[in-house]
Amino acid sequence: MDALPDFQLLRPASLGDVLKARTEYPDARLLGGGTDLMVNIRRGIVAPTALIDMKNVTELRAIKADAKGIEVGASVTLTELAEHPEVGKYYPVVAQAAAHIAGPTHRNMGTVGGNICLDTRCIYYNQSEWWRSANNHCLKTTGTICHVAPKSRGVCFATFSGDLAPAFLTLGAEVDIIGAAGLRTVPLNSIYIGFARQDTPVTETFGDGKYYLSLRPGEFVTAVRAKNISGLRSAYDKIRIRRSIEYPVAGVAVALRREGDNLVDLRVAFTGTNPRPVLLTGTERLCGRTFDERALKGLEELVRDQVMSMKTTFTPGHYRRRVAGVLARRLVTRLFNS
Repeated sequence: MDALPDFQLLRPASLGDVLKARTEYPDARLLGGGTDLMVNIRRGIVAPTALIDMKNVTELRAIKADAKGIEVGASVTLTELAEHPEVGKYYPVVAQAAAHIAGPTHRNMGTVGGNICLDTRCIYYNQSEWWRSANNHCLKTTGTICHVAPKSRGVCFATFSGDLAPAFLTLGAEVDIIGAAGLRTVPLNSIYIGFARQDTPVTETFGDGKYYLSLRPGEFVTAVRAKNISGLRSAYDKIRIRRSIEYPVAGVAVALRREGDNLVDLRVAFTGTNPRPVLLTGTERLCGRTFDERALKGLEELVRDQVMSMKTTFTPGHYRRRVAGVLARRLVTRLFNS
């Protein structure tokens, strides 16, 4: 679908106005930069009756970053985050992740909240309406089968590809969420529920590529924050088919702490590989000892066990898993030796 369907455009000036608009228009979508949402509307993937433009809500536009912590409003643009001097100084993994997203014009429009809550993607989902209909649609839209895994018994394997989530996950971030019931703060990792296992049914807490966020109806993210950890070195990198506008084949964020020749803290998170950003579990077993080839082998084993190998992009799943492991190895080695 090329032409946009009819919808109302609402321009609230406060969080209270946003909540009121969401009550009046339950199926409305929040519009940040629109770099992903407007494409989905044009492709006929979604057809909301109203869009709520968030750019005039001043409460969501602030960036606070210093040696103690970082707090970023959901409507901050990716360019503003990437170019903020204090973010780059104290939280390089966040600045680098923001700078890696799409191209300059997309970053000028795209927002932090939009990237954190980015829709999951798949070669059978992010296509034109005529292409999807010719392929009998897919489970994430109006079909009944996940074409990535036809025997998955109703589980969708579309992948999450936001770059900011893994960066913030390595910092132990939390998010503020607001809805009709009020404001609540939760760990960032808890809002991603896209586990997508063929042998496990989808529930409210154990979702898949279609049900990938734990936000309650009407809720939305207003801010993300994290504390600074002394001595933590961090960075972000990713592989994509084209250097600009392309979503990652795999992206990796790493934060680590070194004492002498020992690795004492290691956090590694991935995007573009699973229906959720994956914060590797088990990395503590690699710490407290000399950083050597044995540690790198252990890291590769963790990646192999936890990164999904389904073919959800135009690259083979096993290639994506291999790329993820190589990226993690390179980034950990570089940070430890820097």
